[in-house]
Amino acid sequence: MGTGALTEYMDVAQLALYVFWLFFFGLVLYLHREGKREGWPLQMSSGELRHGMGGMPKPKVYRLAHGQGERVKPGPEPAQYEVNATPIYDASGAPMHPNGDPMVDGVGAAAWATRPDKPDLTVDGRPRIVPLRVDTDHGVNSGDPDPRGKAVYGCDGQQAATVVDLWVDRAEPLFRYAELDAGGRRILLPMTLAMVSADGSINVQSIRSDQFAQVPGLSNPDQVTLQEEDRISAFYGGGHLYAVPSRSEPLIWV
Repeated sequence: MGTGALTEYMDVAQLALYVFWLFFFGLVLYLHREGKREGWPLQMSSGELRHGMGGMPKPKVYRLAHGQGERVKPGPEPAQYEVNATPIYDASGAPMHPNGDPMVDGVGAAAWATRPDKPDLTVDGRPRIVPLRVDTDHGVNSGDPDPRGKAVYGCDGQQAATVVDLWVDRAEPLFRYAELDAGGRRILLPMTLAMVSADGSINVQSIRSDQFAQVPGLSNPDQVTLQEEDRISAFYGGGHLYAVPSRSEPLIWV
């Protein structure tokens, strides 16, 4: 036997290789199981639950920052809202057709996720997204148009609201929302869906002027929760498909 040989058929190098293979296989299996802390078990359209290879990881308690409670993963998921839609044909996985107004009901492109009804926080525990009237350290650059006090127009070209304030993201200094006065009701407009003109007026292509009255509101006039953000964004995003009937119809090229 040569140097390093353990038996006539195995040496230290070969044993180290086998140990590495076992370790690597165990590592892949561990990471695969840990990756199933959220979104699993997989629920099929038939209602069957599938846990995937390796099973589910043991529940682990995560303590949220700034005393916002705890989460157990995997654990009970928040209750989902009822989908107000009907399958277009009787088969597993069939497309759903909205029963009412999909933008209000949160169906299809306007669907929203169930999230904590608490504001997103900065590293020092303050609400992350607030209006300029709350955080006076930020403001509009002198070289940029200031939309405050200017009109907001829907995709039909009609004035729908007036901008009363801008909401800044303290963690990433930029404006996330424009606060609007829509017939005496305060709502938010995501700046990513707002086209600001040189004179400060805003055009919104996602919804009609009359639909601003249906935008989900805020429970606190000076802060927005994660749940409210999801519902607001879903409403405007769904408008790209549902705001005008022709948007959800097929295109025919002649």
